[in-house]
Amino acid sequence: MRFGIFVPQGWRLDLAGIDPADQWNTMKDLTLRAEAGPWESAWVYDHFHTVPAPTEEATHEAWSLMSALGAVTSRIRLGQMCTAMAYRNPAYLAKVAATADLISGGRIEMGIGAGWYEHEWRAYGYGFPSAGERLGRLDEGVQIMRQAWATGSATLDGKHYQVNGAIVRPKPLQDGGIPLWIAGGGEKVTLKIAAKYAQYTNFDGTLDGFTHKSALLREHCATVGTDFDAIVRSSNYNVVIGATEAEVEERLAQTKARIAKYAGDELAEGSMSAYRGMPGVGTPEQIVENLTALREKGLGYAICYFPEAAYDTSGVELFEREVIPALRG
Repeated sequence: MRFGIFVPQGWRLDLAGIDPADQWNTMKDLTLRAEAGPWESAWVYDHFHTVPAPTEEATHEAWSLMSALGAVTSRIRLGQMCTAMAYRNPAYLAKVAATADLISGGRIEMGIGAGWYEHEWRAYGYGFPSAGERLGRLDEGVQIMRQAWATGSATLDGKHYQVNGAIVRPKPLQDGGIPLWIAGGGEKVTLKIAAKYAQYTNFDGTLDGFTHKSALLREHCATVGTDFDAIVRSSNYNVVIGATEAEVEERLAQTKARIAKYAGDELAEGSMSAYRGMPGVGTPEQIVENLTALREKGLGYAICYFPEAAYDTSGVELFEREVIPALRG
């Protein structure tokens, strides 16, 4: 199993309380720490407003971070999980990503999805199109990016996007273009788009959910004529780890308290459903057991989010020491 780590960028209130003037150094230092460790990749989210509620706390922009982190690192791969297609014209996005790939020396991953956070869509003037339109934009946008990276230009007269000889040069350094991670588990459309275009998928990381989505992806691959086994299946994991169950509970309480300070008790309590009972929460032995079961179902890549990483890296260190060695390889 391969491992990536999310760098706190504020979206989940994970830089709250840190002076904005110090936040870049916090993100940079955590990425450099990951690069020196066992992580294959570092990731950010592509969002503009915090969750579980929009607040005035910082949320740093994903693609600015891609270029900045690409310039200060040398080994670790860099991705977003995931870029919302409609937030940027796809020909422009292909150009941005190609530039970031050059800056990084060929280490960018393209996590891409249809987008979902209605509040920020409307706040930024994007409206909030139907799911069908958002997915249609995803399909056409991926076609534009693939063409741009392969040939250096893109032309498409689509329903949602029209580009005519959009020049994207220099092309990315990576042969074949930047790897595409199609994110989302929509069963009829998103997984079919993934079957057509993805080198990686990213969907439900629970055992039952992952098994079900994998079976559907296999069916779509058979329908469109692609190789299911060539697609690396990944999931995201919120990790709260402790040497004992009591320590795990203490860390969960600390995360809830931080969120409550900015978003209120009710939303903070609701946000805990993303942690409690999930595969990445527990002692090292419990997490290894959970992820081993998922690996047996085909999970090839775990991308891990540690909610306290900007303030305390002891949980990251415990995961590096006791979980990754048990599952890697």
